[in-house]
Amino acid sequence: MNWDELAPLLWVAAGETLQMVGLATLFTVLLGLPLGVALVVFDRGGLRPLPVFKSVLGAIVNVGRSLPFIVLMIAIIPFTRLVAGTTIGTAAMVVPLTVGAVPFFARLVETALREVGTDVVQAAQAMGAGRTAIVRKVLLPEAWPGIVAGITVTVVALVGYSAMAGTVGGGGLGDLAVRYGYLRFEVPVMIATVVVLIVLVQLIQSLGDLVARRLSHK
Repeated sequence: MNWDELAPLLWVAAGETLQMVGLATLFTVLLGLPLGVALVVFDRGGLRPLPVFKSVLGAIVNVGRSLPFIVLMIAIIPFTRLVAGTTIGTAAMVVPLTVGAVPFFARLVETALREVGTDVVQAAQAMGAGRTAIVRKVLLPEAWPGIVAGITVTVVALVGYSAMAGTVGGGGLGDLAVRYGYLRFEVPVMIATVVVLIVLVQLIQSLGDLVARRLSHK
């Protein structure tokens, strides 16, 4: 396979990977951010202590994090079909990507929020701020650099997950590497997909680090 044949395949596969990762990241942040906040707020000593509920929530998160992605992807096939109407293709793969990333990101959000000094929260409470106001105006703004760093780590993990999804017809760079690089013994295709993935991860990490530093300085 020459470059003229490989370039269009790489272009399409990279676009599918970006589509999967972009949508999964959006849904992961929308679901994982409030979940991470809940793990902190409902903990012992939190703004609204509900230790039993927090323990149940934490157990669910831990179960989600403990499953290897390939196992999770197969286990929730009925749920994927229910949500996406199919189990193959880039649209379908957004479902297991999101389900696999939400618990992971929620724990990163929890860690970032716990790094906020208790004196800042106590000062807000002393001024009469309610729980919702403390979360929105104190905890989240103070933790944004850590949250952005967590989003960056999650996106990089999603790139790896999306490549794994290619092994079951998910499309993207992983699918290209399997169908052309592995099954057809096209070594240049395998090398090209690896290079594209490395470049993609480096760009994501560099951008995430830059945004986190800017927020930290502010």
